[in-house]
Amino acid sequence: MIMREETYKGLRAVAAENEDVQAIVVPEAGGKLVSLRYKPTGKEWLLDSGSRPLRPPVYGSTFTDGDMSGWDECFPTIDRCQADIGEERVALPDHGEAWSLPWSWAIQGNGLVCSVEGVALPYRLTRTLTLGHGASLSLSYEATNTGKVPVPFLWAAHPQFRADEPTRILLPEAMPELLCVHGGQSLATGRTYRAAEIVRVKPELTGDGTKFYYPGTVPEGWSGLYGEDSGNYLLIYAPVESVPHWGVWIDRGACNDRTAIALEPGIGYYDSLERAVANGTAVTLGPGKSYRWRLDLKLGSGEWRAA
Repeated sequence: MIMREETYKGLRAVAAENEDVQAIVVPEAGGKLVSLRYKPTGKEWLLDSGSRPLRPPVYGSTFTDGDMSGWDECFPTIDRCQADIGEERVALPDHGEAWSLPWSWAIQGNGLVCSVEGVALPYRLTRTLTLGHGASLSLSYEATNTGKVPVPFLWAAHPQFRADEPTRILLPEAMPELLCVHGGQSLATGRTYRAAEIVRVKPELTGDGTKFYYPGTVPEGWSGLYGEDSGNYLLIYAPVESVPHWGVWIDRGACNDRTAIALEPGIGYYDSLERAVANGTAVTLGPGKSYRWRLDLKLGSGEWRAA
């Protein structure tokens, strides 16, 4: 594996590369993973910023006013909400804090270690990116309470994957139904839909956007995407015991200028930290305590199999 500093759209970036995969991270833009390319076919999985400028976000800004590209981390909430910290009630911004703050970074051994400190809440979030043999990538996370009172959090990955060809969302057979939590123009919020009704996404823009969750804890910790024209696939694995929830946002032009699919393994159910605390699915860290989790990604083309 090779790691090197470079420039991406005018910003300082770090590229990690082996014979099959290239990943590029821009630490100052929320630790954003801006590119994930499967080299044997040239398939780029992450949506770039297109005509929107890529620049470091402004803390507290609205997520959809930004560049709408790449892989962001939603922490410690997704929806704007409030949280009780000790005797204080603090406001948390849209899509959380981590995506809109500059991250520090260092190359340590064969990993790219990026870290960010909280503003509204006392925490440190660290993510270590490593490339394995072949077309595999791992993201290891650690959230640490750096304060003197308990701190709750919710986390979700927010990768905006390109759907520039007919794309099938890959799910375990044990997840036959999904709960619609944002119906957009075409579906009913709060209704349960058969997964087979929503897993095929065409690239054409309709101006619509819909979001789903598997209701409760997922039975199996994986999901993925399959390009039906090219045969390229991407699989994401997450241990159910540490990452028990899964959502998907399908954007057909509601917020972005191209069709995108965000597969969102997560901790806390769902979107609002306030809601997750109330329903008992948020993680609460005592002073000095940490919580660790990881994601493993596999890229390829042709026949795929969920290991």
